Amino acid sequence: MNTPNPDRKDDRWEEQVGEKETRKLRARRRKDRSIWFGLGTFGVVGWSVVVPTLLGLFAGIWLDRNLPAPFSWTLMLFLGGLMLGCYNAWRWLYFESGLIEREEDENDKDGDEE
Repeated sequence: MNTPNPDRKDDRWEEQVGEKETRKLRARRRKDRSIWFGLGTFGVVGWSVVVPTLLGLFAGIWLDRNLPAPFSWTLMLFLGGLMLGCYNAWRWLYFESGLIEREEDENDKDGDEE
C-alpha cells in the first residue's frame, strides 16, 4: 500500500498559494481592467455577431421580395451573416488574447529584472 507523503501535500499547497499570489499581482498591475472591461468585451462580441446576422437577414428579406428564387435568400443570407459574425468575434477575441499574453510576458520579464 502507498502511504501518504505529507511533503507532497505541502508542495501542492505551496504551488497553489504561489499561483494565487501571481494572479493577484497581475490583477494589481492591471488596474484599468475592471468589471466594465469584461462587460464591454461581451458587448463587442455580441454586436460583432448580431450586426452581420441582421444585415444578412434584412438583405435576404429584401431579395426574397424583389428577386424570387427557388431557394430562400433570407435563410441563406441569415446563415451567411451569422457565420461571418462568428468569424469576426473569434478573430477579435484571438487578437485580444494575443495582446493579453504579450502584456503578461512583458510584465513577467519586468518582474524578473527587479
